[in-house]
Amino acid sequence: MSDSIYSAVLAGMWLAWLAVWLVSARNRKATLRRESVGSRLSHGLPALAAAVLMVSHGLPIAWLYGRFVPSTTTIILCGIVATAAGLAFAIWARFHLAGNWSGTITLKQDHTLVRSGPYGLVRHPIYAGLWLASLGSTITIGQWRGLIALGLVTIVVLRKASLEERLLREGFGDDYERYSQDVPALIPAIRRWR
Repeated sequence: MSDSIYSAVLAGMWLAWLAVWLVSARNRKATLRRESVGSRLSHGLPALAAAVLMVSHGLPIAWLYGRFVPSTTTIILCGIVATAAGLAFAIWARFHLAGNWSGTITLKQDHTLVRSGPYGLVRHPIYAGLWLASLGSTITIGQWRGLIALGLVTIVVLRKASLEERLLREGFGDDYERYSQDVPALIPAIRRWR
């Protein structure tokens, strides 16, 4: 299969994820507390830069398009599988979170502390899933631009998880503290991250 087919598969997966995300954005609970515009920009702009790097084909910096991994079918298929798994995990978490979900870091009216499903594996499964999907896309693309984008996504995930941790600790107190003792933040094998 050619690189253009792999690119189309990646684009199709991300567009399907986006469609699910937009459709499922309805039926959310009312917001009690929301992060500031400045805070949203602090992770929104790097996320936008990462997306541009992932989809760009004509930036005027030639070395961005150099390969850091060989373009073999095995490597590319591993990347596609990781992308699909990450997106599926994020979607599972999104549906499991239901009305508590928001596109920004918020505390909802009648917010509940969800500990089941993917939230029994990691405290931030949407971020973990999107990071895995970004890693898979980076491997599939195999170019330096993807690796830089992954670095930006990593910064965004860590920043958002940290902000969310603070808000949830304030909102749920000891219950969230116990949850954080029992369930790792982003990677199932790592039991504690504060």
